[in-house]
Amino acid sequence: MALMNGTAAATQTCELPAVADPARVAPKDARELSRQFFDRLAVLEEGTPEYQYARNTLIEMNMSLVRFAAGRFRSRGPEEMEDIVQVGMIGLIKAIDRFDLSREAEFTSFAVPYIVGEIKRFFRDTTWAVHVPRRLQEARVQLARATEELRSRLGRTPTVKELSELMSLPEQEVREARIAANGYNSSSLDATISGSDDGEAALQDFIGAEDQAMELVEDFHALAPLLAELDERDRHIIRMRFVEELTQAQIGERLGVSQMQVSRLLSRTLARLREGMLADH
Repeated sequence: MALMNGTAAATQTCELPAVADPARVAPKDARELSRQFFDRLAVLEEGTPEYQYARNTLIEMNMSLVRFAAGRFRSRGPEEMEDIVQVGMIGLIKAIDRFDLSREAEFTSFAVPYIVGEIKRFFRDTTWAVHVPRRLQEARVQLARATEELRSRLGRTPTVKELSELMSLPEQEVREARIAANGYNSSSLDATISGSDDGEAALQDFIGAEDQAMELVEDFHALAPLLAELDERDRHIIRMRFVEELTQAQIGERLGVSQMQVSRLLSRTLARLREGMLADH
């Protein structure tokens, strides 16, 4: 029985042309062969060895489409080109899995937009130093073109109003696009600032400041376990005094004790907490 199944599988596979090295098939031949493989792929059960053979062969035969689409971005450099080709392969695989011969469309015409779209998505998601909405990413490109056009025409930097009119966008969107453009590139905080009085000053010397509240964060972390060790009444008094900001007289009224008793309880509890904090330091 196993022999019969193996023979049947081999027969199904043999119905497809034997391709020794699919990656070396010329684009013209790949177009015709692809139709035969897509025909067979449509009737094979997904997950079977025959299905995998047909699908993998289609991928390898059409790798030239990825190289063609990636060629548009060759200015990115050889290292980035490797990533671009890998991302383009994802687009090719998606195109193969979604292609339908019944639409009577050429696979090349169907696949290239998938490949290019995947590459552009890769740039959109990875080349911005700070992620900004897609509409602003697209507006940045439009803004750069409009700025250059008006600068050459007017001989000066264009105003927001002039850019707004040329781009047919509200002035607020032009301002947002300008701000978003700052997120495309980032600079290291260690970058040396030229022209500074010190000569070797770094960017971090001119931006930011110490956040005094950071010390409070450390104190709160050290204080939390000490508060947990207090009994319920002492924690309740601390909460009323420092969270609800009640006076000692108001706390006394709630607890049914005098203001003097509340004062003594608070002093004792605070002294205990202070000792615990100093011991941790």
